[in-house]
Amino acid sequence: MPPLTAAQKANLSRLAALPDSEIDTSDIPELSDAQWQTAVRGRFHKPTKTVVTTRLDSDVLDWLKSQGSGYQSRMNTILRRVMLEAQRPGEQTTAA
Repeated sequence: MPPLTAAQKANLSRLAALPDSEIDTSDIPELSDAQWQTAVRGRFHKPTKTVVTTRLDSDVLDWLKSQGSGYQSRMNTILRRVMLEAQRPGEQTTAA
């Protein structure tokens, strides 16, 4: 996409400063309960990545790598699943 012009940036700044009550959403239809049932959380959200150095048990790393390429992404997915489970109300996950 082309970079924003100065006028576009100024307009965005003005809109960002508006309180929610002053934002016109009349052209945006509300979603029905049925539509929310098929919603996917984080579908377009791309969290930032941080480079880390960590020590893993060799057998754990071997297992992750044996599943095919993308073992680091797989590791992130596993950790995210545990994190989300721990964040559920009323649930508690303990570290091993």
